[in-house]
Amino acid sequence: MPTVAFTRALERFLQAPPADVGGATVGEALGLVFASRPALKGYVLDDQGGLRRHVALYVNGKPVRDRARLSDPVAASDRIYVFQALTGG
Repeated sequence: MPTVAFTRALERFLQAPPADVGGATVGEALGLVFASRPALKGYVLDDQGGLRRHVALYVNGKPVRDRARLSDPVAASDRIYVFQALTGG
């Protein structure tokens, strides 16, 4: 099962422990996490279901390619990391 891990910064707002989930794509894996922790969804996805502008998502250290549909494939041993990107100037 893929493991989904969230940045510790999210824990300022809500609990986001790592989760072992099923799914063949990034979107399916995230959907399973959001089913048990629906409050996380609003921090990660926009109204169209794509990644929010200030969220970075990596699979085994490589950025996802499909930020809109989250169709990147994942395998059982993959680790999905969800980060809040920092911006400013």
